Amino acid sequence: MTSFLLLLLIGYVVAFFYTLNASIKNSRRLAELEQEVSSLKAKMTAGVLSTADAGAVARAPEEDAKPAEELTPSEPLAAPAEADRQVVPPPLPVRPTVEQVTEESTVSGQAAAFEAAPKESFESRLGARWAVWLGGITLGLGGILLVKYSIENGLLSPAVRLAMAALFGMLLAAAGEAIRRKAVPGIQAAYSNAMIPGVLTAAASLTLFGVVFAAYGVYEYIGPTAAFILLALVAFATLGLSLLHGQALAGLGLFGSMITPALIVTETPNIWALFGFLTVSWTATTLAARYQRWLIVPALANIGLGLWGVGYTMASDPVLAEPVTFAMLAMVAGSIWIWPGKAFEHTQDNEAALSTEATGKPAKRFVAILTRAPLTINLTVSLSIVLTALAMLASGSGISMHPAFVVAVLIIGLAALGAGRVNAVWPAIFSSLAALGCANLLAQNSLEFLNGFNSGTAPATLAVDHSLQASITRIMGIVFLLFAVEATRRRSAKDPAFGTLWAAIGSIVPLGLGIISFVDYGNLTRDWLHAAYGLSIGLVLLGAAYRFDKRAKPAFQLPVNIMLVGSFLAFVLTIHALTSGLFTTLLIPLLGFVYVLATKYRNWPALAWVMALALLFVLGRIAWEPTIVGPQNLGTTPVFNALLLGYGVPALLAVLSAWLLRHSPDLRVRNFLQALASLMVLLTLAILTRHAMNGGVLNEAVPTLGEQSIYTLLTIGMSGVLMTLDMKSPSPVFRYGSMVTGCLAMVNVLAAHFLALNPYFTGENTGRWPFFNLLLIGYLLPGLAYAGLAFYAQGKRPRLYVTLLALAGATLGFAWATLSVRRFWQGENIADWKGFLQGETYSYSVVWLAIGVLMLALGSRFDAKSLRLASAGLVLLAVAKAFLIDMSNLEGVLRALSFIGLGVVLIGIGLFYQKILTTKPKDAKVEE
Repeated sequence: MTSFLLLLLIGYVVAFFYTLNASIKNSRRLAELEQEVSSLKAKMTAGVLSTADAGAVARAPEEDAKPAEELTPSEPLAAPAEADRQVVPPPLPVRPTVEQVTEESTVSGQAAAFEAAPKESFESRLGARWAVWLGGITLGLGGILLVKYSIENGLLSPAVRLAMAALFGMLLAAAGEAIRRKAVPGIQAAYSNAMIPGVLTAAASLTLFGVVFAAYGVYEYIGPTAAFILLALVAFATLGLSLLHGQALAGLGLFGSMITPALIVTETPNIWALFGFLTVSWTATTLAARYQRWLIVPALANIGLGLWGVGYTMASDPVLAEPVTFAMLAMVAGSIWIWPGKAFEHTQDNEAALSTEATGKPAKRFVAILTRAPLTINLTVSLSIVLTALAMLASGSGISMHPAFVVAVLIIGLAALGAGRVNAVWPAIFSSLAALGCANLLAQNSLEFLNGFNSGTAPATLAVDHSLQASITRIMGIVFLLFAVEATRRRSAKDPAFGTLWAAIGSIVPLGLGIISFVDYGNLTRDWLHAAYGLSIGLVLLGAAYRFDKRAKPAFQLPVNIMLVGSFLAFVLTIHALTSGLFTTLLIPLLGFVYVLATKYRNWPALAWVMALALLFVLGRIAWEPTIVGPQNLGTTPVFNALLLGYGVPALLAVLSAWLLRHSPDLRVRNFLQALASLMVLLTLAILTRHAMNGGVLNEAVPTLGEQSIYTLLTIGMSGVLMTLDMKSPSPVFRYGSMVTGCLAMVNVLAAHFLALNPYFTGENTGRWPFFNLLLIGYLLPGLAYAGLAFYAQGKRPRLYVTLLALAGATLGFAWATLSVRRFWQGENIADWKGFLQGETYSYSVVWLAIGVLMLALGSRFDAKSLRLASAGLVLLAVAKAFLIDMSNLEGVLRALSFIGLGVVLIGIGLFYQKILTTKPKDAKVEE
């Protein structure tokens, strides 16, 4: 029985190759004729050829097809008409190469413009498509039912049934080929996915698959090896026939080849043979896809091979990593050189150039680069490689090779695909993300992995230490850097988006891998190896940026700036590897300032942004450790301590950078640096003040009112400084920054001075001196500062903002006077639990009225409407106090004096206003 099946299949394969050779020749001839007809139709529509010319040219291929004896020299050749002599028939079209696949789609689009294809009718779908597929399914069911009937009734022996099924499959294949040869040529173009020959051939393949598997798995006529070989032959023959019958049959052959190993059960599986067979099957599918320019079947092949890799790795223990790695690398190599290979190279270049010239919008170019064809192939290759690498990591210690080595090989292979082909955008992205993610997973799981070796659960030959994983991580980073430099150099001129992508990858991935290696494996105190790694990465990126800039092409501008930022980040890694504490905080802004100085020699926009990035690093380090050197190493000497250097030097460098770039054409970086410089200066003054006010100790304790008052004064002063800078060098940062800092100071006053830190609520001692005490620094000085700022802001800032400043100053002055009255009567401690004395209550009314009169006089003198309104508010407050408090709390002469004084003041204020309103000109200037 085995010999009979083998002979049948050998005959099937021989007939297949013979038929395939003849059919391919006929298909090429038919394709040439169809293209020539389409070309003639287009020229006729455009008015280039007459009907007679078209007929003559159309008959030419038919005459060429006549036997040689019919074309004798004795036959007269008719002379062409006079009008026809000026028309030269177009040459026969040449079958396009794989690299011209996308140009054919353009030609097809032009032909569609001349003659639009009619929409397929319901009758066509029902009769020409669904009937065909239903017929194929019916044939298969009929065969199955026939075999079932023969088995149930014992009509035929198993061997006879298998032989008859095999013959039935051969007859179906022969019928499919016979119908294909005699089919109307137009049917193939109209119903390419519902061709009767293809359906019959698919039924034949399924039948032969069933025969071989039944002979092996049901009746045990053949062994695992013979079954494997026969199933593989059927699968490969089906793949070959798909060149004649279409992509659907190729999918069937691919499914058969991928499912074949799963159907064969053996106790001693050969993993090398398994993945060797899968690789050959994948390669055959890819070759067929290259010839026919298919996009779906090769994507399915990638999925199938990837599923085998992941499934075997997750289900086996131990895992033989070499054959899996070989199969995955073969898939990558086939994608680079077989299909899609270079098929989409020139089209992507043209589209990239067109997009850059026409739109110039980075967002549109970014979307376009992510959707580059063939999208399905690129995504499936990427996912297969990345998921297999993750499965290798999950296998842990039960693997024949070190997981770090296997993962690095797979990811580097995928990165090579991403760098070598401009259409392979997703492989480039997936390889970058996988490199960072897998390196991090390796670092996190390294201790557990090494413990597995020490406990004897892994092969002794794989007992390695952290240095191997660290070395592999850094080597992977160097390889990514080399890929990035080469891809940027070769592709940026024709494809700026692709060059920019790889410039970003080259700046991010090597640095990220270096950081992972340094943090997880390095010496955080001082590590010369990682310092050399960071220095090398930085110098390579800086040298590449300098070299690309010399080409003076706009397409290299963005990659150059990206690499420039990458070089700075790499040098920062070097600084962290060699220094710590104060030196790190000083060297980072100093390095950024060197880049700022380089703006005198190179017009690179990123040079200024590097300084901004350096200052952000400094702010991050301050947030992590405000003392810079650690609380235990921070001295108690005011001002002259590590804080002066750690905060002051970066602030000074920020101010110098903002001043050097004050004429920069890039308004955004100029404003950003000015804002950072202002913030750094304010932060320096605030931290030095806090250090001095707390006895040289920086902790999380709530500041006192005196300390908070200094912060408020600093904020008010910063607002005035920014306003002055805005007057000399107008800038949105100075303009809005001055108002923001002023508003922040108002919030501090409301939240801290009046509520949280008010000595009336907290009970804080105000000091022994009558005037020079806590109330002076907490209320009067900030109030005077607000008043001065409001006076200075007149005409320079919006009226509402100036009014708010004036009201804040007046409110602080009122609070100082009120709390000073309480201190006069209650002593140094003015806490609320002491209650109120009658003399104290009367004094409040007198002081409030005096302040109101004083503010009214100042408002009249300086024509300040805000002061007059504040005066009116205080007077109303005094009136309310007299009627609501004094009436019930005061006794005797104090009650009478309170109301007498209030009446006199109110009458005087009324007379004052009458005099002003009657003598003031109608057109008097009103304060704005």
